[in-house]
Amino acid sequence: MKRLTAAAGVALLAGVSAGPGHAQNPNPMDIRACTAIESDAQRLACYDHATGRVNMPVARKRVDESTATPDIFGHERGDRRTAAAEDNSEVSAPLSLLDSRWELSPESKLGTFNVRGYKPVYVLPVFATSHQNDRPQSPNPDNRVDTAQNLDRMEAKFQLSLKTKAWQGVFGDAGDLWLGYTQSSRWQVYNSKLSRPFRETNYEPEAMLVFDTHYRVLGWEGRLLGIGVNHQSNGRSNPLSRSWNRVIADVGFERDGWTVMLRPWWRIPEDRKNDDNPDITDYMGRGEMQVIREWNGHEFGLLLRHSFRGGNRSHGAGQFTWSFPVAGNLRGYMELFKGYGESLIDYNHNATYLGIGVSLLDWY
Repeated sequence: MKRLTAAAGVALLAGVSAGPGHAQNPNPMDIRACTAIESDAQRLACYDHATGRVNMPVARKRVDESTATPDIFGHERGDRRTAAAEDNSEVSAPLSLLDSRWELSPESKLGTFNVRGYKPVYVLPVFATSHQNDRPQSPNPDNRVDTAQNLDRMEAKFQLSLKTKAWQGVFGDAGDLWLGYTQSSRWQVYNSKLSRPFRETNYEPEAMLVFDTHYRVLGWEGRLLGIGVNHQSNGRSNPLSRSWNRVIADVGFERDGWTVMLRPWWRIPEDRKNDDNPDITDYMGRGEMQVIREWNGHEFGLLLRHSFRGGNRSHGAGQFTWSFPVAGNLRGYMELFKGYGESLIDYNHNATYLGIGVSLLDWY
């Protein structure tokens, strides 16, 4: 988690704070200084100081590793960490990639209603496409554009994405309830003929129940298991209205600077007469895989999405992203997308998109 200035500013505006004795809900003024620290170990120490964990006693509990029963939700593993901390309290293992964003392990918990990053936050002054969607179409007759729009192939794009933990420990010491919100906009800022309109903005609120897990599959460690409800729409009237609701599962794996998220989903059915996009799952897919790689200050992302159907219902998309250091805390950002569904209005439109700009917050 490299830069969280935007998220910290939102936290300040939201007025999230806590009084003395409420270490589980730290003052955002204290937390803000920690977010820009590059070193995982130093950033964790900063969080510990801000939340009062530096004064918490170490639990006096040991585990016989030869007789301990593994627990998929990591309780037995947490006991081993406590025993290790008792033997050498000076050594603090850095947080893993998923831990740094989802507060999975007991030592990474920061309490509720702290605004944090979710998906990447970026600004792309250059966002160009090979084929602009001048006449958005849908099988629903009420959602078809008959007259071509005079759209530029070059526009700007930006995205804001934040989340907060609303309930820590839903099932005792297991399971956290997170609320997330993502908004992405495509702006025809260079199109003076149309008075520089916003071509498409997607709004995506969601709620996710997330569990800390510990198991291994082919050398990868399963670290996260989640289930959530997701709504996505563009907030427009017919014929440009597009929306859908989903139940999404999240399964997270990681190893040595790599993170893989598997996200299958099921669309919540709608009345076909009022459905803006009845065939959206055959284009936007029924699941996706997100791969993140951190290497020497660079972050690479690969997203693959597919409909999981054959014949004329087989459609998908791929997206490659690259976040890289430029100067100081300034980071560049590049996005390459090919396929269907770069946005909701383009859910059944196949094109290539290339964006270049700056990253305000990466995945991890």
